[in-house]
Amino acid sequence: MTATRTDDRSGDPGLFGPGSVTWQAHGDPMMWIAGVRALYLQALHPRAVRGVMQNSDFRSDAWGRLLRTASFVGTTTYGTTEAAERAGARVRRIHRMLGATDPDTGERYGVDEPALLLWVHCAEIGSYLHVLRRSGFPLTDAHADRYLAEHRHSARLVGLDPDAVPGNRAELAAYFARVRPELAAGDEAREVDEFLLRPPTHPLLVPARELLWRRVAHLAYDSLPQYAQELYGRPAPAPATVTRRLRLTGTLLRAIPARLRWQLPPKHILGAMARLGPGARPAPYKLGP
Repeated sequence: MTATRTDDRSGDPGLFGPGSVTWQAHGDPMMWIAGVRALYLQALHPRAVRGVMQNSDFRSDAWGRLLRTASFVGTTTYGTTEAAERAGARVRRIHRMLGATDPDTGERYGVDEPALLLWVHCAEIGSYLHVLRRSGFPLTDAHADRYLAEHRHSARLVGLDPDAVPGNRAELAAYFARVRPELAAGDEAREVDEFLLRPPTHPLLVPARELLWRRVAHLAYDSLPQYAQELYGRPAPAPATVTRRLRLTGTLLRAIPARLRWQLPPKHILGAMARLGPGARPAPYKLGP
């Protein structure tokens, strides 16, 4: 299945286009909480998280890494086709140069192993879908399946065979069930957990971190599947309580005018609207049946 595209004479609609589920969904502010959930989930794959910790400046520049990930998602969603392809080529080029070492066996492996790329992709896209739906964004089952099928395109950008990527909810659930025995909360996962709860910040911003960021981190963690919480060893509130909190948070964040939210750099959505016209504005009501 291909992503829905629209023909627009004023510019290139990009990889997905305004007619896609992705275009409407990725403008939602709950994507930030979904992104943190994805980090929690991704860290439970020992080989995948080892590749991150051994090759990146996550410890010293974790905020930069988070923003770069958000920029990649924004570019591939709302940028031109050329910009999306260029971003994907850059990611593939970097991954080809990197490897990691298993401290127990001494095995050296590439971070671009298809199995590792697939885990990162599924944990990320699955988290976006889960948090959006659970927080009240109006995605039907059919929308969810379309969304997953569309993201075979983003999987291709990072070097995966689109046909090997789950393209609907049943395939994604089967994938998670299959990979679950490989998951564990090792030292690297504990380090990610510690960072997400207490990210380094300026001393004057510590009160804000405790008041605001910890709420975000806890909500993202609480929305994880039960098996992930069991691996981390920290209990979460009852699922119904978590769902209520996600819906309340979604309601509050969505009450902030979109034009104000979209002013945050690098302004991908505003750039897309300038390129394609005001009709390209993402909104839930445009999803259709």
